[in-house]
Amino acid sequence: MTHSGRCYCGDIQFEFEEPIHSQILCHCRECRYLSGGEPNASIVISEDTFTVTQGAFKTFARSDLSEPRVRYFCGNCGTHICVKSPPRPGMLVLKIGTLDDHSWFRPQAAIFCVDKQPFHQIPADVPSFDKTPPPK
Repeated sequence: MTHSGRCYCGDIQFEFEEPIHSQILCHCRECRYLSGGEPNASIVISEDTFTVTQGAFKTFARSDLSEPRVRYFCGNCGTHICVKSPPRPGMLVLKIGTLDDHSWFRPQAAIFCVDKQPFHQIPADVPSFDKTPPPK
């Protein structure tokens, strides 16, 4: 199945093919900076299925880290679309709010709950982890 999405202003548009490897709520401090305080709702997809169909990303990576995450966003409206993370080569973490339809999203895990704030709510049926789930 093909999914499509865009930034807030529409300058950047994209699509990707399933599979979706995971659906997560991330409570880490870095994600909360980018979301305005709430956990980030994201999916993990294969980088090779992702195509920008219009526009071009701006990128940001912290220069003070040895292996920083690379963040991809719209240079016009600032919408944060996806992230490449060194621990996940070949994968993208895509923000579900950028998808044209994300009504199907159901988090499979809440991660980095060590940073969870008292006002954050995790659905009762969603497993939560202090950092990331143990390898399968």
